[in-house]
Amino acid sequence: ASNTLERTYPRGLDTEVFSMDALTRAWREALQPHQREHVTPYFYENPDLFTLLSVTDCDGEYGHHRWTVDTADDLRFVRAVYEALGGDLFGRHEILPLLAKRPELAAINAHVRQKALVQP
Repeated sequence: ASNTLERTYPRGLDTEVFSMDALTRAWREALQPHQREHVTPYFYENPDLFTLLSVTDCDGEYGHHRWTVDTADDLRFVRAVYEALGGDLFGRHEILPLLAKRPELAAINAHVRQKALVQP
C-alpha cells in the first residue's frame, strides 16, 4: 500500500507499507542497482508479482506540493512555513490554507525536480 503510486499527497508525506514476505522476496530477487538502493521500485516494476494498493487523499489533489528537504530551497521553504505558522505544532490542514493565502511560499521550491531513480 502506498500513497506514491498516484501522487495526491505532497512529496515528503510519502508512505509505503509492505509485508515482510514481500520485502524478503524483493531482497532475494531484485537485481538492478536502483532496485537494491531504493527497495520499493522492485514492487512497482513487477505488479504481476504483488498486489498494489494506491492510497489517495480524499480531500484533494496536492501532489504538486513539495514538502521534502533534499535541497537548500526545500529547507528555505520548510523554514518559511514554520515561521509563518508560528513554530507551534501544525499539520497539512494548517499548511494548505497558508499556501493558498501565500503562494509565494510554495514558489520557493516549486522549481526543484525530484532526482530520478535511475540516473543516466
